[in-house]
Amino acid sequence: MDPAAAMGIAVVEMQPRRHEEHEGHSWKDARQALRVCVVAVIVLGSGSHAWAGDRYALLVTGASGGEQYAQKYDMWRSAFVNLFREKFDYPDDHLIVLSEDGAGARTATRENVRAALGDLRRRVQKEDVLTVIVIGHGTALDADTAKFNLVGPDLSADEWADLVKPIAGRLVFVDATAGSFPFLRRLAAPGRVILTATDSPGQQFETVLPEFLIKAFEDPSADADKNGKISMWEAFVFASAGVKKWYDDRGRLATERPMLEDGGAAVGALARVTYLQPDAAIPASTDAELARLLKRRIELESQVDLLRVQKPTLTNQQYEAELEKLLTELARIDRQIRSKS
Repeated sequence: MDPAAAMGIAVVEMQPRRHEEHEGHSWKDARQALRVCVVAVIVLGSGSHAWAGDRYALLVTGASGGEQYAQKYDMWRSAFVNLFREKFDYPDDHLIVLSEDGAGARTATRENVRAALGDLRRRVQKEDVLTVIVIGHGTALDADTAKFNLVGPDLSADEWADLVKPIAGRLVFVDATAGSFPFLRRLAAPGRVILTATDSPGQQFETVLPEFLIKAFEDPSADADKNGKISMWEAFVFASAGVKKWYDDRGRLATERPMLEDGGAAVGALARVTYLQPDAAIPASTDAELARLLKRRIELESQVDLLRVQKPTLTNQQYEAELEKLLTELARIDRQIRSKS
């Protein structure tokens, strides 16, 4: 059983594509499968690989509405800033921080949110990953309408959707507020990982999700596949379990239930190969062609990882054909890299 299902964690169920099971393979299919296996043995000798490209992040803590909330939001924001800057080594210009009072950051106004996402839209490329995390108060009016409380006029879920739509890279959007559920519905799309603190518009109480998301990236036990880094799926599973335990330990009815949607036919497929941690740096080299080959290898390895988690949604022929294409190019790239090393 999937660990998320075992803990009663909410995910948006997507209907997998159906395919007919064949009783046997033709000789052509068998030869294709053999080629795939041979190339795989030649090329793949290591564990999972990350998405190639730069990482960017936008952290926003909005209007607190009281000192007790302000202190908590400031603490969570500082913890995330430390995670991105100290643990993941994000350069200063790759991390934008907006806060209620603007201390050490820009003020969390709608104008500054628009400006920040406009800047990121110009900088983030197709192979990059942008993470947006919003912490504070939110209001859901129904399943489709919600707002995140900023300093001054707020931004609705529809407005956030319009702002992130032109961004070329993979988007990770975490709305950790009460009433965040409509954001999942409005922002979900292929190539995105959307995580919300709540699974219905009726959950309008203060949330604790940020506390456990932070712990997910600090606790080695969150690394379920033991590859040395935490995927967004692993962070979601770990944090969701932490939220549930927090309410259970206090004998309280849970007023938040995290949800994840990642726009694919297999729930969690994209999240399982999406990491906030940057890829290993390509070694400095005066050979521009070698650097290009190394980057292409990382991209192909990431595509193989994604294909593997999508396997249940494909026919055997589709899976093997796509895998053979990727592994064949990987083998070619590896030969070119070895010739230059």
